[in-house]
Amino acid sequence: MMNLSVLGSSGSIGVSTLDIVRSHGDKFRVVGLAVQKNIKLLEEQIAEFKPEVVAVFDSHAAETLKQRLKGSNVKVLSGREGVTEVAVLDKTEMVVAAIVGAAGMLPTLRAIQAGKKIALANKETLVMAGEIMMAEAEERGVKILPVDSEHSAIFQSLEGNKKAHHIKKLILTASGGPFREKTMEELEKVTLQQALNHPNWDMGPKITVDSSTLMNKGLEVIEARWLFDVPADQIDVVVHPQSMIHSMVEFIDTSVIAQIGVPDMRVPISYALYYPHRLNNDDFPSLNFFEKSTWTFHQPDLKKFPCLRLAFESLKEGGTMTAVLNSANEVAVQAFLEERVSYLQIPKTIEEVLNGHQTRTGCNIEEILEVDAETRKKTAEVIAKE
Repeated sequence: MMNLSVLGSSGSIGVSTLDIVRSHGDKFRVVGLAVQKNIKLLEEQIAEFKPEVVAVFDSHAAETLKQRLKGSNVKVLSGREGVTEVAVLDKTEMVVAAIVGAAGMLPTLRAIQAGKKIALANKETLVMAGEIMMAEAEERGVKILPVDSEHSAIFQSLEGNKKAHHIKKLILTASGGPFREKTMEELEKVTLQQALNHPNWDMGPKITVDSSTLMNKGLEVIEARWLFDVPADQIDVVVHPQSMIHSMVEFIDTSVIAQIGVPDMRVPISYALYYPHRLNNDDFPSLNFFEKSTWTFHQPDLKKFPCLRLAFESLKEGGTMTAVLNSANEVAVQAFLEERVSYLQIPKTIEEVLNGHQTRTGCNIEEILEVDAETRKKTAEVIAKE
């Protein structure tokens, strides 16, 4: 039985992970849970899965939970330190890293340093500090298993074909989001409600907005570079609106291997949790080839969706530029979610912040966190001017 700590258990990935645990209780046990501040859902999860330790990033919410659980055997922690403690529990064998954004970076690093297997759903961890994370994992022999459907697809397509010199290209597929057919004039009028209505996937608000701007795909390109040790010029993005092909690998003999399935995040999660074996997921829907019998493919429009261009440019620049990209995006998207900026101001804000950054190389994790804080402040200043 595998002992799990789930960081971000109240989010869509965390909830889906616990659904798998629910169906396969003979194979997984939850020993730790961590959330940002949704203590209502966390309390329900505690009652069902009976973890030994939980953490709430928001200290006020953590105190409220402590009062509610007074007399129970559950240890309640708070803040980044508490989340990190959940990630490195002695009993934990695998950490599901599903906290959204830069907040998940340090707990994931500490879990790697503690020798835990990582089921990685927090792409920002590798976007901000991919070189550091992968070096730490290699030094400690830690397996990082991708949870994102695209990276899981590449990981599965590479099984038995892992020789780097055999890989010609990684091809990440993108749904294109809800606005792929809109004109620039229409994009200027996009509302928050429209941006939160993804055609294929049920995700949290930040990731849903990122998907609509194609920033999510840009972050995935950067993550793929580090996960699979492939340079930027060997990574492509193809818009595939039906979301049935989750990603592909082209080899030097021009063969292409793809992973195909219904858009259900429980599938890549289950593969990461039980790797190198596969779980029997009889209760999941199977792919019906006749329901969506026509599959289409398009080049991404970088003029309408400049966030993808900015991600490629940041990756090629290297150093701290990808951390700045991520931090500026988080602040800009939050401002859009709070309806303080328009939809098209998201990429404009990010590009202005990137243009003002002097790239630094060879940074340690503390320096990257400093860059993150500086970028957030700078991005807030740019937004305040608009």
